[in-house]
Amino acid sequence: MSGSQPVVIEGLDHYYGKGNLRRQVLFDITTSISQGEIIIVTGPSGSGKTTLLTLVGALRSAHSGSIRVLGQELNGARSETLEGVRKRIGFIFQQHNLLGALTATQNVELGLRVTGRHDRAELRRRAEAMLEAVGLGSQGSKLPEQMSGGQRQRVAIARALAGEPAMVLADEPTASLDRVSGREVVDRMQALAKGQGTTILLVTHDNRILDIADRILHLEDGRLSTFTDAVIANTQHLMHTLAEANSRQPLEQLVEEMDEPSFRRTLQELTEQSQRFLEATALARDEAYQSMLEKSLRAFTHRVGELLNAERASLFVVDRPAGRLVLTVADDLPRSDVVSIPLGSGIAGAAATSGKSVRVEDAYADPRFNAEVDRQTGFRTRSILCMPLHDTRGEVFAVTQLLNRRDGQPFDEGDERRFAEFATSLGLLLESLKGMRHN
Repeated sequence: MSGSQPVVIEGLDHYYGKGNLRRQVLFDITTSISQGEIIIVTGPSGSGKTTLLTLVGALRSAHSGSIRVLGQELNGARSETLEGVRKRIGFIFQQHNLLGALTATQNVELGLRVTGRHDRAELRRRAEAMLEAVGLGSQGSKLPEQMSGGQRQRVAIARALAGEPAMVLADEPTASLDRVSGREVVDRMQALAKGQGTTILLVTHDNRILDIADRILHLEDGRLSTFTDAVIANTQHLMHTLAEANSRQPLEQLVEEMDEPSFRRTLQELTEQSQRFLEATALARDEAYQSMLEKSLRAFTHRVGELLNAERASLFVVDRPAGRLVLTVADDLPRSDVVSIPLGSGIAGAAATSGKSVRVEDAYADPRFNAEVDRQTGFRTRSILCMPLHDTRGEVFAVTQLLNRRDGQPFDEGDERRFAEFATSLGLLLESLKGMRHN
C-alpha cells in the first residue's frame, strides 16, 4: 500500500456471535483514507461505527475482506503485527480512559512510553509541551478528578497525539461535553493533527463538529454511504418528525403552531443541515431532499411573517441573467403562477441593488413602489419591510419581504432586527435549494 493512503478497506464484512446467533454488522465496506485527512463517520446508534473504528485500530480481528492499515494487512494478521499497528495509532475514547491515580502529565507520558523512543526526561518534556499545545500547560499536576470534562478530554487528546502517531482514532470525543467544550476539543484536534500531518478517523453523532472533516462517510445498518446520503437521511428524519408528529399534521400546520423558541430551534437545525451541504460537499440533485427544502422554505417564510405580525411574507429570487426578481414564495400565490419584476425597480429591487434592508411606511407614497405586483396578486400594500439575502460569497441572491403589520402600524427598527435574524436562516435554505437545482 502507498504511504499516501494509511487505510485501504475492500469488501470488509464483520459478524458478532456464532452459530444460530451469528449476526452480520458490517456489509461489504470499501473505502480508503489518505494521509493527513480528517474523516468523520456518522450514523445512528447500532449502525457499526464503533466496530469499524476498532477494526481499523487493530483492536479486533476482521472476518472477511481486506483491511490494510499503515501498510499492514490486518485480516488474519499475527498478534505481533496487530500490536505493531496499535503502537502507531493514537486512541481517543468517549470516556477519556485516563488513569485516576496519575496526573495529567503522567497520563500523557503513557502515550509516549509505548513508542519506546524516549528517556524519562524527554517523556516529561514532551508531555508538558503537548499539554501546553492543548491549552493545559498549567494543569499538568492535577488528577483527572480535579479537572472538568473538557479538560479531561483534552488530556486524552494530548496523550493520543504526544507520540506523533501516524493516525488518530476517536470514538465520540464530544459526547460528554457541552457545546463550547466540544468545539474547543475538535478545534484543538484539527489544528494539532493538521500541523503534524496525522490522519484522523472520528466517529460521532455530533452534527455540530462536521465542519472539521475533509470528508464525511455515513454508516447505517452496517452499510457505508456518502455524506450527501447522510445529510438527506438526517434531514428526512427531521422532516419526518415534523410531518408525522401530532396525529400526522401537515408540515405547514405544525410549523404554524410552534411557539417562537421551538420555531427558532427547528429552523436552526434545518439550516445547519443546509450550511453543511454548502460548506462540506458539492450539492447533490436529490428530488426528495429538494422537495423537503421547498416545503420548509414556504412554511418557514409564512411563519416568520406571523411571528413578526405581518399580513403577508414573500420571497423574491434574483435572476441576474434575466435582470429580474421572481416571486417564489407568497401567500395565496398559485405555485404555477410566475410573478416577476425588473431587478432595478420596486422596493424589493432597491434592497437587491443596495444590499441593505429597506423600510417603507406608506408604499403608495414611495416612488419606488411597484403597484403592478398588487394588481397581479389582488393584495393592497400599506407598509413594507424588505431584507436582502446574501449568499456565501456575499452577493444578494434573494430578497424576502413583509407586508403590512396587522396592527396597522408601520414596521419599526425592532421588527427589522428580528427579521434580519430569521432572514439569515431562510437564506441558507434557499441557497441550498438553488444549488441543488443547478447541479
